[in-house]
Amino acid sequence: MTDPITSGASPLNVAIVGCGIIGLNHARAILRHPRLTITALVDAVPAAAHTLADTVEAESGARPAESAALTEALGAAPIDVVVICTPSGLHVDVAREAIAAGKHVVIEKPLDTDMGRAREILELSRAAERDGLVVSVISQHRFDPASRAVAEAAHSGRFGRVTSGVASVAWWRSQEYYDSGQWRGTWDLDGGGAVMNQGVHTVDLLVWFLGRPVEITAHTALLAHERVEVEDIAVATIRFESGALAVLHATTAAFPGLAVRLQVHGDRGSAVVHDDQLESFFADGDTADRASDVVPAAEVRGGDRGPDVFVTGHLRQYEDIVDAIDDRRAPGVGVEDAFVSLCVVRSVYLSATLGRPVRFEEVVAGDLDGVTVTTGVPA
Repeated sequence: MTDPITSGASPLNVAIVGCGIIGLNHARAILRHPRLTITALVDAVPAAAHTLADTVEAESGARPAESAALTEALGAAPIDVVVICTPSGLHVDVAREAIAAGKHVVIEKPLDTDMGRAREILELSRAAERDGLVVSVISQHRFDPASRAVAEAAHSGRFGRVTSGVASVAWWRSQEYYDSGQWRGTWDLDGGGAVMNQGVHTVDLLVWFLGRPVEITAHTALLAHERVEVEDIAVATIRFESGALAVLHATTAAFPGLAVRLQVHGDRGSAVVHDDQLESFFADGDTADRASDVVPAAEVRGGDRGPDVFVTGHLRQYEDIVDAIDDRRAPGVGVEDAFVSLCVVRSVYLSATLGRPVRFEEVVAGDLDGVTVTTGVPA
């Protein structure tokens, strides 16, 4: 890892494209990194860029340039890294322009809402990497101490043969949440509901822990909201190449909203991550719970980084991205990783729509790209 203080490394100038709440959250993380400077803000709604510029100026003392489009920003300010925080269905256009301009790219999850566009981003990222650019997709929970501990144990054999996983995202989103933006709850721009928007990070961790999926069987429904195209409840079973089985549950209809819970089980150990914290950890055939040893209390919420958990998680990933740029290596989470997670989400929707199990490689290959996904019981 490169030490920016001793190496004399220069600052990296950042443009944030999309200045809503996600753009604000990214800005807060970026402002905490000593190597990153926000020089440009881009939003089709000028008021959004202006409001975020006020925040950046208040916290950093410097006001970034404000633009309505990335093309304009590229000519108005020095930019090394483009952070894409637009609605999911608009990611590819910004990614294409940023990579063509020779910029490193960070994409907020999910990768995109459309498999064809996601494949385009995947190919763009491969070309970018050959040119020495870093393209990363936000999966900040891979950098949580609890997640790292579980992944290491699962991959190193400390859990023995990994046999199963259980993942539950039991959240609540009000009707007002969906009514607050025309893009919310739409297949075109939101890309899906509880699985795509709220559950994709947990899907990503499940795949990281258990490996490559083979087959997905799922049901979805819209039960607690109106004027919404997508699901607010989904359940699925996933079979992995290793033979392990997992259950996935994601909902935005669990009032008042509960914590995300993820369990991994093997024949020599198990672990439970609850609300991003390591609740229990058994490994190496030992019946003693080693959770507090594996993740010391000082690391649980980021040590001295403050109480803002969202910012802490994103900051960890930005540290990895900056190191990847400095060290000319692949980032900890690349587009390939995000594409696999997106394929799992798409498989859930396809299985629910078609009323049958879906082979994962059918989705990866694009064999089912022509199917229009729906919410609820298949006709």
